[in-house]
Amino acid sequence: MKSVTVSIDVPQTPEQVYDFLDVMAHHERFTNHYLSNWRYSGPGRGVGSCATVTAALGGLRTDIAIEVVAADAPRRIVERNVSAAGRRLANGTYTIEPLETGGSRVSFTYAWVLAPLGDRLLAPVVRATMRRANRTVMRRLATELARHASAAGS
Repeated sequence: MKSVTVSIDVPQTPEQVYDFLDVMAHHERFTNHYLSNWRYSGPGRGVGSCATVTAALGGLRTDIAIEVVAADAPRRIVERNVSAAGRRLANGTYTIEPLETGGSRVSFTYAWVLAPLGDRLLAPVVRATMRRANRTVMRRLATELARHASAAGS
């Protein structure tokens, strides 16, 4: 299946964005519109940081195991996602690029490595659903970054 990428520009520096995204528990704040029941394990940040969540998308609910498998501060964080009893394997990659005008462009790419037959048969619908959900994620991330920066500055 083709990957899905969404992006947003934010006023925070790449270092500020990376520092926020590096903490697994922060992800709950901007994804809880479709990911719930967060359970954490491993370190709180960085490679090896893990969470198990319940996803509710397209009328379906499934548990997803998320683990940070690679990080390149302050530019990239790669998560491995396993769900559907191991029949769905994907990588979620956050890429953070500095903008010439200041701030950062944050992109998130969801790339399927292995997908169940149902996902493959309904690929256009599955991809559209993921794109819509992750566009909302990016807007909510921008809001949470602003809150985090405001709280840090207080």
